[in-house]
Amino acid sequence: MLLPTSGPVSAGDAEQVVRAAQLGDPRSFTLLFELHYAGMLAVAHRILGARPDAEDACQDAAITAFCRIGELRDPSALRPWLHAIVRNNCRKLLRSHRPVPVGVAGENLLASELDDPAARIDRSAMRDWIWHGLHQLSPAAQTVALLRYFTENNSYEQIADLCGVPIGTVRSRLSEARRQLADVLPRLREERHDETTSLQAERREEASTVLTAVSDGAPMHKAAARWAEDLTFCWPSGKRTIGREPVFAAMRRDYDSGVAHQITGVVAGAGITIWENAFINPPEDPFHCPPGGTWLLREKKGLVCEVRLLHTPRPTRPEITPPANRTSGRRTRSWRV
Repeated sequence: MLLPTSGPVSAGDAEQVVRAAQLGDPRSFTLLFELHYAGMLAVAHRILGARPDAEDACQDAAITAFCRIGELRDPSALRPWLHAIVRNNCRKLLRSHRPVPVGVAGENLLASELDDPAARIDRSAMRDWIWHGLHQLSPAAQTVALLRYFTENNSYEQIADLCGVPIGTVRSRLSEARRQLADVLPRLREERHDETTSLQAERREEASTVLTAVSDGAPMHKAAARWAEDLTFCWPSGKRTIGREPVFAAMRRDYDSGVAHQITGVVAGAGITIWENAFINPPEDPFHCPPGGTWLLREKKGLVCEVRLLHTPRPTRPEITPPANRTSGRRTRSWRV
């Protein structure tokens, strides 16, 4: 269990404990998690069955709730709020295997923006504390935690591709990240951690500078001054290149084709930075590039030494097919499955 406790808390005291947790008392959150975990797991079991994914969905829900407890307006609604987070996590897991119905009753209950934890944390009074805690994780655990909780391409399969490890390793590293967070967050509450905010802002500015350097006419070697000359770049196809020039050349080709890069998210850790960008394709060639990408930048001695890029899956592309009645001379547009 993510946050072990010494004893349960009664339902009658729950609202008071919620308010204490919202004020930043991690012990109160621990009590709440113990009180509601069995119900959260029951929800996951109903959707996923009694399998390891159900436990993962609940543990991920605990991390999300820990980060966002300050946003809960009605303390008496804690139980449905937690269950809504669990249901959302379960459906994400199901979507990676098969289609699921939409419009299920209660799916949006008190949880309309569950898929944007990074933005929500940035508005929270506990923001710097939480980011500082993430920075204390071991490098392997920190990387998978940031990818899982703060990026769009966050399935186990996508994280495995970005990190270059098996899916089983992703699972074990996430479990280790949860264990470490449970240990470090309570101890960091009174520390100063203003540097986390400045690091996030600095890395976002760097990402914007690199991805817009070609369109801005800026020298790429200056825009990417922190990129080592012999960096390894791992492309979505699995190909590896050495040096900065292959990456810069790809950016120039995109620009010449009318493609723009727009930063949609940046998270920074100790020795790693994660970018998310949207590819803005030209109207005449809307499928030139995938919708977006996630970049994992690893550092050594202050220089980016490895970059791994994962593309967001493309939407179904329309294609022209002949009509059933060939004598009409008309063509119709259909969606390729």
